[in-house]
Amino acid sequence: MAYRRLDTGSVRVQPLAMRTSKHALADILIDPDAPAPEAGAMAPVLDRVVAAIQDARDRDAAVILCYGAHLVKNGLAPVVSRLLAGGWITHLATNGAGVIHDWEYAYGGRSEEDVQANVAHGTFGAWDETGRFTQLALLAGAVDGMGYGESLGRFICEEGCSLPDLKVLQQEVAAWASAPDADESVPARAELLRAMSAFDWTAGWQAVPHPHRGHSLTAAAWKQRVPLTVHPGIGYDIVFVHPMAQGSVLGRAGGIDFGVFAHAVSGLQRGVLLSVGSAVMAPQIFEKAASVANNLRLQQDLERISPFVAVNDLAPMDWDWSVGEPPMDNPAYYLRFCKSFHRIATELVYAAGDNRVFLGGLWERLR
Repeated sequence: MAYRRLDTGSVRVQPLAMRTSKHALADILIDPDAPAPEAGAMAPVLDRVVAAIQDARDRDAAVILCYGAHLVKNGLAPVVSRLLAGGWITHLATNGAGVIHDWEYAYGGRSEEDVQANVAHGTFGAWDETGRFTQLALLAGAVDGMGYGESLGRFICEEGCSLPDLKVLQQEVAAWASAPDADESVPARAELLRAMSAFDWTAGWQAVPHPHRGHSLTAAAWKQRVPLTVHPGIGYDIVFVHPMAQGSVLGRAGGIDFGVFAHAVSGLQRGVLLSVGSAVMAPQIFEKAASVANNLRLQQDLERISPFVAVNDLAPMDWDWSVGEPPMDNPAYYLRFCKSFHRIATELVYAAGDNRVFLGGLWERLR
């Protein structure tokens, strides 16, 4: 007998306009042409990271930036967009919150909410447009073979998406019964058919204006054809609160993106991986993707990946990773955002401090 569960389809959502958001886009954006913050003690690490990035790009090796949502909330999207445009970063990876905040800023110019107060009122994450349009973007993108980041980037840039005719979808899904080995776009079409029927979505163009899309990092990556992958956890993100949310849709999008990320990681032979403010997602997905990449590379008689890794976070760090892994009685042993990377990297450097200092310093040196 299946366990009992709450009917999340009965969750009552409200328009984003009714939410008191903490920050406006104009309050957070950092001007990439302004002088970077003083690097202080971080300066030697920044110089080492810049040299590694320059060397990697000279070799045409990958430079991957994994980041948490605070990068977006700290207004660094314009800075990272410049790094993309300059060819310094070849892949972006973030968690679900990283694109949720980016999308809300692109759509309404505001983001963040009072978690404590809204959980108490049952309204935390229960905002209609964020969940509904994320679901719409992923459903539309999946039928074209797109994952989470690519689907959302296209949706923001094009300010909407097109939905196919319902009868055509029905025919395609019915034909699947006699071709069970069809590609993954067929179940994606079945999910889209279900959503269009359940929520009375009509065929044709679905216009969703994004007046602030010029400041969106998700959109910038899509426009410049730099892959941005999103790595959500089921139940981690506010989009799972929405009554339209389907784990199959969000899971498929994240699954596609893991494959895209693993492809990028396979290009890290003498490449660089930057982890900025991502204490959980980045190390966890990297070690699995690195194993996949090495498995396939070794089958082709290729060398294992050998990345230079730079981690930037706020936590103070006393351990010198150049001497090896700390013993189990040292607190640093339990900091996965260094330990997991150290086990795979040829060299690991840690920059303790604000990500505005770290990324601002990188851009100032590279530009």
